[in-house]
Amino acid sequence: MKYFKRSLVFGFFVAFGLVGQSDAMNPHNAYMNLTGKTRPPIGHVQFCNSNPEHCKRVAGQDRSMELTAERWDELIRINHLVNQSVIPVSDLDLYARPEVWTFPGRYGDCEDYVLLKRHYLLEKGWPAGSLLITVVRRPDGEGHAVLTVRTDRGDFILDNLQPLIHHWTETPYAYVKRQSSKNPERWEGIADARGRVGPVASTN
Repeated sequence: MKYFKRSLVFGFFVAFGLVGQSDAMNPHNAYMNLTGKTRPPIGHVQFCNSNPEHCKRVAGQDRSMELTAERWDELIRINHLVNQSVIPVSDLDLYARPEVWTFPGRYGDCEDYVLLKRHYLLEKGWPAGSLLITVVRRPDGEGHAVLTVRTDRGDFILDNLQPLIHHWTETPYAYVKRQSSKNPERWEGIADARGRVGPVASTN
């Protein structure tokens, strides 16, 4: 619990600009730059085919969330809960298949963490357009999935590999593509502000 409290306090300071100057406070980098329609990951297509209720377009949901202290606390609690309750296991080890997107039980991989966090936040009243599954590339070149949270203070990242929530420019990733805020089944490319985009073969 000591870690959790430190995470909450530090995260609050970062989000509300109470520590230093960084890219998070630069209005040009606060939000990801999108490059237009692109192919969705096959795992997400299969997930939507099996769970259409979780991929339907909802009128009025294309908006970011006002990031109050209460909403920030909510993000931290749900990020911590899911990260602590799910044990990371690859799809190959769990299902003997390379790509399976689903809500995790005790085990799951990166996109399963994302799906569950998104689900919990939707239940808390967050608009669907503010919670976008995002494909990135790790520094080692491996594909990875995180949850981008669109707020009035910029785009923030919920990640099973990072205990703290960070602004997107303060993560070690190259950003490749994410869900459209207008339609959960559509995806858009991302022009990484640091110029580190590239192909991603997997999101495990």
